[in-house]
Parts: sequence; structure tokens; C-alpha cells
Amino acid sequence: MTMDIEIRLARADDVADIARLHRSVWCDTYRNLAPAEVYQVLDEDYRRLRWADMLANPRRDQRVFLAEQRERIVGIGAIAAPSEPAFEGRGEIKSLYIDPSVKRQGLGRRLMRTMMEEFAAMGYSRAALGVVVGNEPAIAFYRALGGRLIGRYTDPGPLWRSDNLIFAWDDLSLLI
Repeated sequence: MTMDIEIRLARADDVADIARLHRSVWCDTYRNLAPAEVYQVLDEDYRRLRWADMLANPRRDQRVFLAEQRERIVGIGAIAAPSEPAFEGRGEIKSLYIDPSVKRQGLGRRLMRTMMEEFAAMGYSRAALGVVVGNEPAIAFYRALGGRLIGRYTDPGPLWRSDNLIFAWDDLSLLI
């Protein structure tokens, strides 16, 4: 039950826990999609450095939310200004990672709602995200939330140039 899960903004002292969850969920999600060498380089240390930099040098247009259950991070959601022209000015959902132990209990929806509320507070009326082609569980989830497929782009990534589908929500109130 996700009722005992608190959603809050990330802090700099959360970095190690964020990196651990991000790495674990990322490896599980992309095990049959990403090239093997990517797993070796994008390890927990790499993730820790990336998140540490993001939280130590926060941008005005960026937020990182954590879902915490009994002092354990079980979800990550990050939003920012769009990084790709293909998002057409929509706020971008940069990350959504849920610990498998709490999947299918509504936490993904709660984090999405929190991020959409924050987008609205930031002045965005629309949002979008990129999802790797082949990540069928995520694609099904975004469709179930009313996400509309609007295009594709190649994420340059640090190592892996993944092909991504763009899902958009042009009415944030549908998720708020």
C-alpha cells in the first residue's frame, strides 16, 4: 500500500540512496535494450556523481522528487525545462523510477501527479517525456495515464544513443 509512502523534494544527502535505486531499476528495465558495455560505465558511482551535481547545483527550472517508505527511497521523479526541441516547449519528465517492491500500487501515478502539479506551479500547461523504444511496461503505463504519442527522438546520452518515443499530456489537469 502506498499510503505509507511520503513524497518530498530530494536533498543533497539523498544522493547515495538515489544513485542506488536509479542504478538498480535502470539495469532491470534496460537489461535487454541497452548495449552490455553501457552497464559497466553507468554504474552506481557514475549515477552518484550525476545526482550529486544535479542536487548541489540545482537549476531554477528543475525539481527532483523522492518517494520514501520507512526512511527508504522507493521512487524517483525528476522534471525540468524541455531538453529537446521535439518536446515543443512542454515541461519534461526527466526520470521516473519505482522500486519493484512497490510497483503496481499506485506510486507511479502519485509521482506523476506530484510532477504535474509542480509543472503547473512552474507555469507549464503541458508536459512530455521520452521513453526508450522497447520499454513496453513504461509505454503501457504512460498510455494508461492518457499520454499521447507525439513523436520520436534520439537521446544522445553519455554512451548510448537510444531511440525514444515522446509521450505528451496537453492537459495537466487529467493527472492532477
